[in-house]
This record gives sequence, structure tokens and C-alpha cells, in this order.
Amino acid sequence: MPASTTPLQNAIDRDAITRTHQLIRPHVRRTPIVEIDASDCGLGAGPVVFKLELLQHSGSFKTRGAFTNLLMREVPKAGVVAASGGNHGAAVAFAAMKLGKPARIFVPRVCSPSKMERIRGYGADLVVSGELYADALAASQDWVKQSGALALHAYDQVETLLGQGTVGLEFEQQYPNLDTLLVAVGGGGLIGGIASWYSNRIKLVGVEPETAPTLTRALQAGHPVDAEAGGIAADSLAPKRVGELMFPIAQKLVTSVVLVSDEAIQSAQKVLWNTLRLVAEPGGAAAFAALLSGQYRPAPGERVGVVLCGGNTTAVDFSR
Repeated sequence: MPASTTPLQNAIDRDAITRTHQLIRPHVRRTPIVEIDASDCGLGAGPVVFKLELLQHSGSFKTRGAFTNLLMREVPKAGVVAASGGNHGAAVAFAAMKLGKPARIFVPRVCSPSKMERIRGYGADLVVSGELYADALAASQDWVKQSGALALHAYDQVETLLGQGTVGLEFEQQYPNLDTLLVAVGGGGLIGGIASWYSNRIKLVGVEPETAPTLTRALQAGHPVDAEAGGIAADSLAPKRVGELMFPIAQKLVTSVVLVSDEAIQSAQKVLWNTLRLVAEPGGAAAFAALLSGQYRPAPGERVGVVLCGGNTTAVDFSR
């Protein structure tokens, strides 16, 4: 079940996101945008605008939701607990460190070593439990019952959605003439928050790995259902099912969802490095993969935005 302690169950909207942005602004980076011509990447002419959330504190957009939770909710002496494929855990650990709160983070074995290193580096207690995110989530829920710690859900929580919605607010301020925005989907916190901000004023396209089609399966069924959970982006885009809170938002405000292969994601990572010298993790490059692979084909002159949502990877070797 989704969790919340605020009276905002029906108010994940522009006003609430604006207030959230004012609250967390001292604690998060206003990440930059980069505009390129699509021809730079071997595509047709026209602008492509990247929002560089991989430059956010802790390496992903998740820091926004983590600070929103810690600043809006009362944290007990036992501190906070989170289950994560890696990025949410790093974000919660970072926010807890900055605000002086204890944190315990549960991750599955598919969590990348770089993300585990970040979590430990921020001083959190790291627990590896199970193969996939769902296993870590179950273990974290047991810890909540034992300890009384405050649970911070990675995507299915009002505060989390509000925090992630600030990505949309900033992007519109930085580039107000966007026609279409491509956003990777795991549990749906990012696209749910961004969709609530834009509210059908632009075309919003969700992008999922073929190996983890959580929102695709939910839209087909008419409600969140279990889906496959694997592939190279499993540590960030394979939570088994999308959130209950974001699903009605997606039904109403997400224009379409496309699927990309693992090979397309790897190709997107390489192009981002070769073209912009940006290191994106697989989940962070998934939205761009939709453009490169042709799974999303913009119309001539269409102004397309892409959220590069995470950069916690060891894909580049700097040891030499």
C-alpha cells in the first residue's frame, strides 16, 4: 500500500510541486540542461534537450524525493529505512547524512557495486537482501516493524512523487518551449511527478526496458500488475510493478509508453559518452535509447527533451 503522512493524497499538482521545490531547493542541485542538434547523434535535424539529473547529489534525481520525505515528515530516533535497487538508497543515505539522521538501506544482490559503495560512503547501514528489489522491500518492511524506523518508499509515496515532480518544474523553467519529453520508467515516481507538473501541456512518453515492462503491463491490465523484472537496468528500472499512486496519473497524463532493448540502452550509453562525455548508467540512458533506436520518432522540428536520470555506474575505467 502507498504510504504518506501528508494531506496531499489528491494534490500531487503544480501548486504542491512548487511548494516542494521551495522546500528542498537549498538541499538539491538545479541540474543543467544541454541542447544539441539531433544530427550530432546520427539522427535527423532538430533539437534534443537533455536534463542532466545524473549530476544531482548522489548521482540521480532520487535525491529530490529523499529530501522531500525527510523535510516533510517526522523522523523518529530509529531514523529512516529504505529499500532500493541502489539510487533511492544512495539518495536517502545522502539526505540522512546531511540532515543528521540514521539510515538503514536494504538492496538486492543486483545492486551495482558502485551504488553499494555510495550508500556505505554516506554512512548508512547497508543490508543486502534477496535477488531483486521486491525482496529488499520485504526485508525493509520487516525492519520497520522491528525498529519503528520511518519507511521512505522509492516511488509509491506522495512526498516522493512531489519531490520528483520538481524535475519537471525546473525543466520547464530552463526550456519552456518543449514539445515532447522522454522519461524512463521503473516504479513510476519520476514520470508520475513530472506528469503532474506538465499536466498534458506537452507530450510525455514513458520508456521502459523490454525486460521490465512495468507500466506497459499495468496499462494493458488497467491496474498495476506484476511484470518481468530483469535486464541490464534491473538495479533501477525493475521494481516488479508500478506504484498505486502514480498509475492513475499515468493513465490520465502519460501520452504513450515505448519499450527498448538492452542493446539499445547500451548503445545510448556509448553515444552519450562519445558525443557529450556523459557517463549514464543503463537506467539513466534508457529514455535516450528510445530516440536512438527509433522506438520514438519525432516529427520534423519537434523539440524533444530527455531526462538523463542517473549516473551511478562503473562503465568508465579511470584507473589508467
